[in-house]
Amino acid sequence: MAVISVRIPDELKAKMKELDINWSEEIRKFIEERVLRAEKQKKLDEIHRLLSGGTPADEGTARKYVRDDRDSN
Repeated sequence: MAVISVRIPDELKAKMKELDINWSEEIRKFIEERVLRAEKQKKLDEIHRLLSGGTPADEGTARKYVRDDRDSN
């Protein structure tokens, strides 16, 4: 497992010591969640980029496909 260091003000460190919180675990969870959000955003940006280069469908195309699907049953 890798180690990272963060500098914080002494006053904040003193306040953290007063609390019964596993700060390593809290920070690890935050970083994991932040990385997941960033990865999701990157994927969404890529999807948007890929879709933006396509030719838009004519108005009513989706409605036609839905109706065709319903009528086929």
